[in-house]
Amino acid sequence: MKQKSYEIDMCNGPLFPKILLFSIPLMVSSILQLLFNAADMVVVGRFAGNTALAAVGANASLINLLTNLFIGFSVGANVLVARFYGARKEKEISETVHSAIVLSVICGVVLMVFGMVVAPEILVVMGTPKDVLSQAVLYIRIYFAGMPVILLYNFGSAILRAVGDTQRPLYYLFAAGVINIILNLIFVIGFQLGVAGVALATVISQVVSAVLIFRCMMKMEGGCRVEWNKLHMEKGKVAQIVRIGLPAGLQGTVFSLSNVLIQSSVNSFGSVAMAGNTAASNIEGFIYMAMNSYHQTALSFTSQNFGAGNYKRIGKVLMECLAMVAGVGLAMGWTAYLCGNQLLGIYSSDPRVVEVGLLRLSVICTTYCLCGIMDVLVGELRGLGYAALPMVVSLLGACGFRILWIFTVFQANRSLLALYISYPASWALTGAVHLASYFIVRKKQAGAKAA
Repeated sequence: MKQKSYEIDMCNGPLFPKILLFSIPLMVSSILQLLFNAADMVVVGRFAGNTALAAVGANASLINLLTNLFIGFSVGANVLVARFYGARKEKEISETVHSAIVLSVICGVVLMVFGMVVAPEILVVMGTPKDVLSQAVLYIRIYFAGMPVILLYNFGSAILRAVGDTQRPLYYLFAAGVINIILNLIFVIGFQLGVAGVALATVISQVVSAVLIFRCMMKMEGGCRVEWNKLHMEKGKVAQIVRIGLPAGLQGTVFSLSNVLIQSSVNSFGSVAMAGNTAASNIEGFIYMAMNSYHQTALSFTSQNFGAGNYKRIGKVLMECLAMVAGVGLAMGWTAYLCGNQLLGIYSSDPRVVEVGLLRLSVICTTYCLCGIMDVLVGELRGLGYAALPMVVSLLGACGFRILWIFTVFQANRSLLALYISYPASWALTGAVHLASYFIVRKKQAGAKAA
């Protein structure tokens, strides 16, 4: 199989430069995406007020809860395409790609209908304050109208990552992000549309990114090339995508469920606390997405080498990804905390909002490397073909632990500090179990190979 100019050979040669070549564009893409989202928050916070900022922030955890299950299927597509690519199976790659594209659109339509009809009711159940509720409902309905193109972009970029192409998704994201910022300024400042303007700008920019990535795949060579007459769901490939992706999606949903509970607890402190929590969460997102690039790196590199039978190389992938993610997490996390006053001041000039945000940064950013380490271990396990195991561990270690924390520690000491400590505690616990699971899996695979 001929190596294309945008693709990286993950199965041969020195790992370190190739991991950098793969992860840096992915990291820049993720940070750019957050920058564009931050532009949404800054524009709405500065020109539409704290209530509008709180309305956008109130939706974040709920949107993640509803979308993570389906976005998890893109992980299944990534693993499957990477494995077939490593094994040089063109027919299987093509069947997987076309099945994944159709699946993404179907999932997007389901999410669109569900989100527009049911999500507003969930906001009420979450205890969203009355002064925030109407704007939060408006935002989430417009946002979910664009869900088919949002999922199409996610699946398309996952397929490109599987063959080592992280550069072109970066270019498409940048183009869409620039459009997003321009439309934000026009809709929010020019037309005074508030949260509706932010949501419309987001949806339109997502349409641009989806069109660009779909056009790219139609012009590719080999198994990843999309052709209209081949767009159908191959039953066997869809089953494999779901088998790998469903646990990944459930794991993301589990994390989001615990975050929804935490968001509901934050809501009880009022709109100022919600605004401060939203601003801090947005800053943390930059660190998380930078670290998450190594989760994606571990996933793709491990999947390709597993498909190619390069089992010794898999351990080296893990060690290098762990070292890099720890360094990025520590450097970015502590920088965000030490510069917290200045960063939070970008989102709001209200000192009460800044105070709440700084409290959150002091707990979460300084320990965020634990989350990155945990995620790399998850990527490694998924790349080895173990999708259910990290889901179960996360179910118990993240969701179960945080829910227990909210109903015990937080109830005994109802403060934002007590609430935020649940994050690093759950990362440390879950990461330790994932590490033990990795060693058990490798030992099992080594025994099976010897037999």
